[in-house]
Amino acid sequence: MSVRHALLAFLSARPKYGLQLREEFEESTGEVWPLNVGQVYTTLQRLERDGMIESDESEDEPGPQKVFKITEAGRVELDQWLNTPPDMAQPPRDELVIKVLSALRVPGVSVHDVIQVHRRYLVELMQQWTRLKEDEADFDLTFALVGDAELFRLDSVVRWLDAADSRLKRAALEPPDTKPAPLIRRRLVTRR
Repeated sequence: MSVRHALLAFLSARPKYGLQLREEFEESTGEVWPLNVGQVYTTLQRLERDGMIESDESEDEPGPQKVFKITEAGRVELDQWLNTPPDMAQPPRDELVIKVLSALRVPGVSVHDVIQVHRRYLVELMQQWTRLKEDEADFDLTFALVGDAELFRLDSVVRWLDAADSRLKRAALEPPDTKPAPLIRRRLVTRR
């Protein structure tokens, strides 16, 4: 999540104080991702240093009382961020994937049991998100969108666990001499 770019987006509508930006960030994310006020001001200082925003330099109103506004350079960066797909060519270092792969190498540990523990947990989370969405989605569009994103993400992780469990069970059934030789791994290349 890019707090930097979210703050630029909120400043694109009109100038705001730091606390207003914090409140708008939390409202825009359905109040799912709280934002530390210190992080807001640190990010604002960096944005100002980089020429993406400017503040009124009123001596009567130091620190938190500054009003910030986006600059032309900030608008250009915001536009580029909004219109540039994130680099998803390489898989992220996902803790759950690493945990399953590590479980394969731990003597006496059933990787299938590890998968099932995490699968049950994820299904419970999906049920919680579904209940929350049912209670709030009619009243809060941003929360509904965040809830949908989280449900889709959790569903994809559950599907990966199911696929991994099936693949591991099939691999255990294959006689050792019929297993295919490992392929040379190729790095994914993104076109620029």
